[in-house]
Amino acid sequence: MLDPDSDDDLLESKYKERDEHGRLPHHWLAAKAQTHTHALALVGVESISYNEEALTTRDNKGETPIDIARRSGACAEIIGLLSLTPEEADSLGLEGMLRLYAPVDYWWNEMQGWINSRSYAGCHKFIDEHDDELVREVLKYDNSYLLRKIACYGQEYSDSLVFLALRMIHRNPLSLNAKSPGDSTAFEYAEDPQFNACKEIRNILRLTPKYISSTPFPTLLLQSLPSKHHEIYGPYNTACTFIKHMKYDKAELVEIEAVLKPIRKCDVCSSLPAKPCARCKCTFYCSPSCQKSAWKKHKKTCKAPTSPPATEAELRTLHKGVALLNMCIQRSGAGDGPTSVVVEFLLPGPAY
Repeated sequence: MLDPDSDDDLLESKYKERDEHGRLPHHWLAAKAQTHTHALALVGVESISYNEEALTTRDNKGETPIDIARRSGACAEIIGLLSLTPEEADSLGLEGMLRLYAPVDYWWNEMQGWINSRSYAGCHKFIDEHDDELVREVLKYDNSYLLRKIACYGQEYSDSLVFLALRMIHRNPLSLNAKSPGDSTAFEYAEDPQFNACKEIRNILRLTPKYISSTPFPTLLLQSLPSKHHEIYGPYNTACTFIKHMKYDKAELVEIEAVLKPIRKCDVCSSLPAKPCARCKCTFYCSPSCQKSAWKKHKKTCKAPTSPPATEAELRTLHKGVALLNMCIQRSGAGDGPTSVVVEFLLPGPAY
């Protein structure tokens, strides 16, 4: 966002000054914007917010900023920004343009605000609802400043805070060592008497990038949870295991269903009862005639299971995660293992 201490009148006058070629700063931005950076996008949005009319202003050669951007091969993000009309820029406003054309800076500032106010649910919601590429860029922005922010505002323990710190370092392990020149790492901030972060956050921030990269997220979660919450790890891990089987072993999932729901309808005519295909066990038929009629299409996907069948006890153990899975699967997100949910979401609730 714009610096709250900046002199708006001075900035506005600077963005309206023309040089000897009749060019505004917008024209020079268009000419030099071949390589996209988040800082470049931010400067572009700020310049337009101070002088929307510059979008259609022509230099001494009769070129507008978008003319120069297209001719000079500017990056797609700047071309999109400079393609706005003054009316469209005014309608979007600074916040709208930041969200569309400088999303990393926009969400980085939002995350700062949530951490400052200890509204960690907002941070989790952002991570859940946006793709991993954007989330990682936000977490890496300004030398992983947000993780150092966690260290400075982590005096009061909460499950949500611990889970947020784990999600952040799991997506960007190198953030543990990141710092600006002359600055401190997140762990050094956490240890500083001025901030004195809670022991759970200090324990997380003293981990190494190598350890984070080689340790499954559920294990990190178990190690970092207070012992009073260890009972939720079982259901969490069961759900993770179940989703893994659902994702990677379709045949075994069918066997789970066969054990717990033995009555299946025919895939051709919906008659009952039906038996699974002897080879793949993924489709069901009530008779040889139905199986024969479906063979032309089914043979393209019919494959034998690649792993030995699980025992009934193992199948039932996996199936215990179904109820939790049904809740977890509705929450978007990736990178934290098969499920991406905040710790509070797993705390005691409906029986499964």
